[in-house]
Amino acid sequence: MITFLSGGTGTPKLLAGFKEIHESFSVIVNTAEDVWVSGNKICPDIDSVIYTLAGIIDEEKWWGVRGDTFKTHFRLKSLGIDEGLMIGDLDRATHIFRSELLRKGLSLTEATLRLCKAFEIRQKVIPMTDDEVSTKVITSEGEMHFQEFWVIRKGEPEVVDVRIDGIGNAKPSDEAIKAIEMSEAAIIGPSNPVTSIGPIIGIRRIRELLTGKKVIAVSPFIGDRPFSGPAGKFMRALGFSPSPEGVAEFYRDIIDILVVHNGDGFESDSCRVVETDIKIRNKKDAERLSKTILELL
Repeated sequence: MITFLSGGTGTPKLLAGFKEIHESFSVIVNTAEDVWVSGNKICPDIDSVIYTLAGIIDEEKWWGVRGDTFKTHFRLKSLGIDEGLMIGDLDRATHIFRSELLRKGLSLTEATLRLCKAFEIRQKVIPMTDDEVSTKVITSEGEMHFQEFWVIRKGEPEVVDVRIDGIGNAKPSDEAIKAIEMSEAAIIGPSNPVTSIGPIIGIRRIRELLTGKKVIAVSPFIGDRPFSGPAGKFMRALGFSPSPEGVAEFYRDIIDILVVHNGDGFESDSCRVVETDIKIRNKKDAERLSKTILELL
């Protein structure tokens, strides 16, 4: 058994190939970017992982359902309700399913496992916590939720700091603890270290459990360029270099191996650094990189 730690873009790209060559794994997913919209709980990172494993992710955007329509979103907009987030009709059905279960008293973990069953996914997708945790980006224009910063403001404001509200008291679910305890190793995918993986390893119990496992991380940077998203801005704001070296420092005391792109190798006193082609342009690339990771395990 292997456990992945995942955000919403980089790691699902890897999972798309990994699931083709290795079925026995669980995925613990960031929930600090979750938000309520139009009465429904939106869990963007969880849904991206579920849609990827179900084979229906929109591979152009790496969020949402392939071929989805947006009739409800635009009708609401015409009625004067601007949701901010672009929510597809099929994607909205997932949010309604989840929210109805939450309103009936189920935990986020229980609701997510029911979604996995509904989408006929063999792997377990597990929220990092059932507690409320929220990523706040402190910018030159004030404090804002991650979704406002990235989706509504398109990541344009200068980032001064990043804060994860509620992380100090957040506890992992029994399912998350069980997944790590039963795993021979953990894989941190090429997701944003600060806002995608940072909240997961910010939960004390999860961090403690990982120190007893072999942990491999895939760099989300090629040189000083992130795969996607605002990882560079966030790393700089927290005092880390936006580079593979900065990733190694961010994950210090957690990872045993850091997989970087060819030519990005460096000497590290905290982990072994392995060079390979980490670009994921298609599923074949994801399968090739997955095989390399399995060989390292």
